[in-house]
Amino acid sequence: MRTRVGYAGGTTSAPTYHNLGDHTETLQVDFDPSRVGYAELLEVFWKEHSPTSRTWSRQYRPVVFYHDEQQRSLAQATKDRVAAALGSPVFTEILPATQFAIAEDYHQKYSLRQARELLKEFQAIYPAEADLVASTAAARVNGYLAGYGSREQLQAEIDHLGLSAAGRTRLLETAARRAR
Repeated sequence: MRTRVGYAGGTTSAPTYHNLGDHTETLQVDFDPSRVGYAELLEVFWKEHSPTSRTWSRQYRPVVFYHDEQQRSLAQATKDRVAAALGSPVFTEILPATQFAIAEDYHQKYSLRQARELLKEFQAIYPAEADLVASTAAARVNGYLAGYGSREQLQAEIDHLGLSAAGRTRLLETAARRAR
């Protein structure tokens, strides 16, 4: 439903990009479990990073932050499965969630910010930056622009994203070029 980038896992009060302290850059995902399960999100996570690479920085360490015992157990089970499939140790950490500090506005919705015409449309809909960051539609468009999701998924929801006809065309063209 929504994604936001920020900082977690540390003790520094009010971390920022230039004063990160002992936090890790991370992504917060708000999801509707009736539409997508935690296990599905973990599958995407394991596919999108290199779990056998040793961390070289606390800032960029690979980590799954869990919120309850069920999430911890599932994260650990998937980590063990990935390690067995790869035949290699997995260095991704599984840690309890701590307070999440949202990153600065310019870090949010990176792919959308690169598509200036689409960003302008969303800024017209959401003049307050916090509303843009919290927008499900902006999160969906950001994902499509980054190459996630299928053309079929995009076409099924494109009329509900709040874009103009020109914006819809631009999104379809850009997403088609970046599809993974």
